[in-house]
Amino acid sequence: MNKSIFVAAAVAAGVVSMPAFAQAMPAGNAAAGEKVFAQCKTCHVTDKGVNRVGPSLFGVVGRKAGTVPGYKYSAANLKSGLTWTPAQLNTYLEAPQKVIKGTKMAFGGLKKPQDRADVIAFLATKK
Repeated sequence: MNKSIFVAAAVAAGVVSMPAFAQAMPAGNAAAGEKVFAQCKTCHVTDKGVNRVGPSLFGVVGRKAGTVPGYKYSAANLKSGLTWTPAQLNTYLEAPQKVIKGTKMAFGGLKKPQDRADVIAFLATKK
């Protein structure tokens, strides 16, 4: 049996619980997310084509990791194969170094699920 199907069946049967990162995100508020994003502005902007210490986050929601032109990514990020869906961003923003071991992103993460949901809602407006 496919491992994914086995895990899904086990969760549905109540044999195991969903990991925290796989649970539903709260609804995000873009205005609140803009305020939380202030923490990110040291390294990131949401302007198209503008990179800082980190890549531009313009259009990040739905984008494949490691694809902003002109930004030099870590090998770990380039090899990650991730696409920045809201669910993947939620997981990453909680603990970046755990999701992409070897990333050069030195941020410790957003521990509050609401903060992550709000930042993701804000980033989704930047396209």
